Amino acid sequence: MRGVARGWTMFLLSAVWLSAIGLATAGEPTDLVRQITDQVLKILEDPQFQAPNRHAERQERLHKIAEQVFDWQEMARRALAVHWRERTPQEQQEFVRLFRDLVEGTYISRLESAIQEKREIQYVGEQVEGSRAAVKTNVVTRRNQQVPIEYRLQKADGRWLIYDVLVEGISLVNNYRSQFNRIITSSSYNDLVQKMKNRQGDELSGSPQRKVQ
Repeated sequence: MRGVARGWTMFLLSAVWLSAIGLATAGEPTDLVRQITDQVLKILEDPQFQAPNRHAERQERLHKIAEQVFDWQEMARRALAVHWRERTPQEQQEFVRLFRDLVEGTYISRLESAIQEKREIQYVGEQVEGSRAAVKTNVVTRRNQQVPIEYRLQKADGRWLIYDVLVEGISLVNNYRSQFNRIITSSSYNDLVQKMKNRQGDELSGSPQRKVQ
């Protein structure tokens, strides 16, 4: 993806991975976010990955970390909503891959910009109800703006995984859902798949500021 991230979109996924201070609570979901933060910071701050010829390797390492913490199938299923049931198992598998690539392509490339804007991340609360949890944070920018970000997780096979991210109350999954539904109902599912294959990340960004025409 190209261009410098602007507004709160730069924090959407990257805030999971930036430095944390002061945990209000320290349950398993918050610990997960904290562990991933440490792993990503180690990669981003390692001088050996700053060279242009190491960019691909750095991206691959970040991708592997994302695979550990995001429930891509659950996110993709929720984003496709009612249209998910209409897909064959093969189509569902393809859609999960395309959705993952779309989200990663849009936001992982913005990590470095986000680091420059971020001053601190405050963990302000954790709620756990059975197999569901929410971790609430505030991202404080260098301009002293506070961006509330909430991570929603579910536990499956003994692991906590993120299935949605809310920035200032706006859901990543819901934004994709509205865009995907618009494309499918006005055109076709195949058209949506083609747009995703074309990696139109600036249009299919999940941001309420940018919509697919």
